[in-house]
Amino acid sequence: MKNGKFLKYITGGLLSAMVLTAGCTKDFEQLNTPPTSVTDVDPGLLLSKVQKDAAFVEGNERANIEFGSWVQHWAGGQVAPVSRYIQQPTDGVWSSHYALLRNLMQLRTQALKGLENMPAGRSKLAIAKIMEVSVWQRLTDLFGDVPSSETSANAAEVNTKPVYDTQEAIYTRLISDLDNAMAQLNATDASYGNADFYFKGDVAKWKRYANSLKLRLGMRIRYAAPQLAEKTVREAMAQPLLTGNADNAAIPTYNNAQTTNAHPVLQQFIAGSPDLRYLASALVTTLKSKNDPRLPMIAAPTVNSVKAGTPDYRGIGVALTDAQLLAVIRDDYSTAATTTYFNRTLATPIPCYVFTYADVCFFKAEAAILGWGATAADALTFFQDGVKAAMALQPYNIATIPPAYAAAEFNFTGLTAEQQLEKIMTQKWILLFGRDYEAFTEWRRTGYPVLTPGDNKGSTNGTIPRRAAYSSLELLLNESNYQAAVGRLTQGDSYVSKVWWDKKP
Repeated sequence: MKNGKFLKYITGGLLSAMVLTAGCTKDFEQLNTPPTSVTDVDPGLLLSKVQKDAAFVEGNERANIEFGSWVQHWAGGQVAPVSRYIQQPTDGVWSSHYALLRNLMQLRTQALKGLENMPAGRSKLAIAKIMEVSVWQRLTDLFGDVPSSETSANAAEVNTKPVYDTQEAIYTRLISDLDNAMAQLNATDASYGNADFYFKGDVAKWKRYANSLKLRLGMRIRYAAPQLAEKTVREAMAQPLLTGNADNAAIPTYNNAQTTNAHPVLQQFIAGSPDLRYLASALVTTLKSKNDPRLPMIAAPTVNSVKAGTPDYRGIGVALTDAQLLAVIRDDYSTAATTTYFNRTLATPIPCYVFTYADVCFFKAEAAILGWGATAADALTFFQDGVKAAMALQPYNIATIPPAYAAAEFNFTGLTAEQQLEKIMTQKWILLFGRDYEAFTEWRRTGYPVLTPGDNKGSTNGTIPRRAAYSSLELLLNESNYQAAVGRLTQGDSYVSKVWWDKKP
């Protein structure tokens, strides 16, 4: 990242101009500082906000009806054109990620400035950089090339027309940034303490988390830059990774508090549209076909099947045509489970997961198939560890895998490497229910599970989207750089263009 700079949109520049115009006086400081204003922000509060906002935005209603519908966890509905492959700019997703980055920038340029090499700030800044890497990765994964290196660090240096860095350059930098941040972590430094939702300031866990992010960065570029991918994965596999569910990065939720503190899927049930609460057929059918014990904790039986005395689960099709939508009888389809995800009275609310030990196990299994830091014989063990860890998560809390399920699923005998990958990725797809961005990204990267698009042609001629469309503000405020980035996309700023790493044959 050039000079560690971040994006500050034109609204910041306009605000600065207004202040300068209105406050041209020798008493500027006194006149323009409200007596009750906060001039110093607690670094812990900034970190807490970024962690919570970054986690919750991935599983909120907007993410569900767009990315969650494309990856066929959710079914979307008539009121959600994007779920029917009808392209719209993704302004909210774009702006929310840059807001997260601005908060992290404030840690470096204000709250902890000057403490970079001191125990009072060194590890705190390293943790902020690790958070920054995770946000940049998600942003570029969703859109492709994005403004990064030429974006502004503060209101005095507003750059409203930053160039779009290529995704390849961003990934190369993120790997380097992560290595540098890990090297700065020191267990004797000052800690964020309880303000750190993930690890309560535990530096050892932050190192494991950062190295696990490095593993994810490496695997993501497997098909686009195989040499860099292998190097990155091997380095990560040789260092400590998340070791169990006690290491999971997650945000606690509170069912009996304000709606904004409830799990984002529960928020959808409390305040969202009833049309958007139904699960997709692909997810429900997969769980049923595997006799997956998580089924009743992910899906609710249909209303009509319960009335008939034969409770059953049925998902609805995605991207339905107008005629198909008109024929839908809602009571014939499953919403999310009303005993867990749509239950506000749970004694132990479901955490909002960010990155889990199960994620790491599935990445390790894939790496083992390739012989990157492990042998092919290790792949099954890592895969089994991943399934067990995924089922042990709240709200499932399954400590023992049913023997019949284990006999059918924990078996790679006779499978090719590609078939093993399909099995791994299908389990990861189930794991990622409620984490729509990551589910969409991992499906695009590997092509698994195999998903059939809905019948509505939308803007994609009936194919599942491959990326989000840029914010509409970019065309208005940063046209020349936006056009240059669009020119590098295979089919322009469209749902069907592929990002740089999306190169699996």
